[in-house]
Amino acid sequence: MALAPLAHVLYTRIMNYDASSPSWADRDRFVLSPGHASILQYAMLHLTGFGLSLDDLKEFRQWGSATPGHPEAGHTAGVETTTGPLGQGIATAVGMALSERWMRARFGEDLTSHYTYAICGDGDLSEGLSHEAASFAGIQGLGRLICIYDDNHISIDGPTEIALNDDAAKRFEAYGWHVEDLGELSEDLDALEAAINRAKDVTEQPTMLIVRSHIGYPSPSHTDDPHAHGYVFKDDQIAEAKAAMDMPNESFYVPDDVLAFYRTAGERGVKAKDDWSNRLAGSSIDQASFQACVTGTTSEDWVNALPVYDADSAIATRNASKGALQALATGLTGLIAGAADLTGNTGVALSSDEFPLNIENPDGRQLYYGIREHAMGAVMNGIAQHGGLLPVGGTFLVFSDYMRPAVRMAALMGSKVVYSWTHDSVGVGEDGPTHQPIEQIAALRAIPGLQVIRPADGYETNAAWRMAMDTAGPTALILTRQNVPTLAGSEVYEDVARGGYVLVAADNPDVVLVGTGSEVQHCVAAAHSLASEGLAVQVVSLPCWSRFDSQDKAYRDHVLPAGVPTVSIEAGVTMGWRAYADVTIGIDRFGASAPGDTVMTKFGITADNLAQTARNLLAN
Repeated sequence: MALAPLAHVLYTRIMNYDASSPSWADRDRFVLSPGHASILQYAMLHLTGFGLSLDDLKEFRQWGSATPGHPEAGHTAGVETTTGPLGQGIATAVGMALSERWMRARFGEDLTSHYTYAICGDGDLSEGLSHEAASFAGIQGLGRLICIYDDNHISIDGPTEIALNDDAAKRFEAYGWHVEDLGELSEDLDALEAAINRAKDVTEQPTMLIVRSHIGYPSPSHTDDPHAHGYVFKDDQIAEAKAAMDMPNESFYVPDDVLAFYRTAGERGVKAKDDWSNRLAGSSIDQASFQACVTGTTSEDWVNALPVYDADSAIATRNASKGALQALATGLTGLIAGAADLTGNTGVALSSDEFPLNIENPDGRQLYYGIREHAMGAVMNGIAQHGGLLPVGGTFLVFSDYMRPAVRMAALMGSKVVYSWTHDSVGVGEDGPTHQPIEQIAALRAIPGLQVIRPADGYETNAAWRMAMDTAGPTALILTRQNVPTLAGSEVYEDVARGGYVLVAADNPDVVLVGTGSEVQHCVAAAHSLASEGLAVQVVSLPCWSRFDSQDKAYRDHVLPAGVPTVSIEAGVTMGWRAYADVTIGIDRFGASAPGDTVMTKFGITADNLAQTARNLLAN
């Protein structure tokens, strides 16, 4: 309720959009970071003509409705990003602003010239993610990012002063933002409009406008009341609030002249969109490159540039991934790659002639996030949701935990992002259990909609990148630090792309050995050892469980024949492997500090242990 005047100003006086074309590329972006205030956005989308009806509003938070409890991108026209977990929205807005600047720098202001507006609240600014994202936005100098802080001093538990006394203005000034504390202007439409227009003139700093509002206003009973945060007003309380506004006590009351006013605002952008379309048609830019960015498509030429590996070669899959990334960069103009201070370590360093993406080089392609894993994940989501760029981000696999809330949001939205998560096992060695991922792969596989791929060698890594490009949503590449051998039979993309395939075939196998990543080599070596004893052994590589599970039963039974004793091996927790194997070899405890080969041996991640485990299984 208290934010209604601000929403009114944004949707009727400030933002450039066409309600009849919600995906127009040069529209202003709006992010409601406190997603629990979703009904405010839904009301604006109804009034301005995005297609939400009054009946949709009446079905707020009901099964199958277009008005879920928190805004969901792709579910409701006019919603740019899914918000709800606090802090995600403001960080995603940073990514959107970064994309806008990149497109503007690369293709010119005639085709890209818009703003990103975000509303945030005390909860957003309390979460650590906002600190990471704000610091990153400040050093990037994102001048077309305008955030409005709804400073209402209220949280669910009570006044914010019980847990929060930050000076938000000083904090954001320290991050390099332009800050205006507007004070008690939440009801002054003209003052709000003037402040936002001043912010639009700030070219090389993001802006934070602080507005002191009063939750629940103008309710006589619940203004500045913590209960108003998530409280459903009773009928008599609704009546008294409407009386305070001189409104009739009628549910979903929208006078015809009010609706006509808002619909005019929603239609105002039609001409701007048409003018933009004409400019695009007459532009001298590389139209194919622009369209490839906007649509996220690439030519298949890059596939022909993928690395080729000798049969006796060995390479860490993080380095193989770097080679594949270089090939992709030649065919995808909008590819940008970065890492959380681990650019070289995670294989996301582009060629040396690529400029860093920063305020001096706004259309660079090498992005440095600093040690801000969570912000990196959320900014990548914003980059993807804006459109125009494919973000690739890297860190060590164990630190994917710092990114997980943003990764979950990417999966929920179907954002096309690629994660390069390296140092994927206890093979990391001396760094010890703090840096050795154990449960991370299983935890990531548990996220619906996240394609998790752990390639076994260079060729499977090539395939993993092709799979990422063929997938609409997010992809996680799980990559080794240590070298792994090139495996005969891994070069067939169509096999790898099915998620699991027979690497070494056997007629009527006595036993099947199945693994992922660096452990597939142990399956091959153990198979040779067992074959010398007269056993028929089938070796299976299973780089992507979700893809394999989506195959038809006949194919899955061909790869993992029912009734044939099966042993799995993976240097991580064994959770989930029982779906594929009778006996599992893994690590169901934290790691240890020692040379990587020693740690692997001590935990039984070896060909010898795998072969003996298979013998024991067959003996039983």
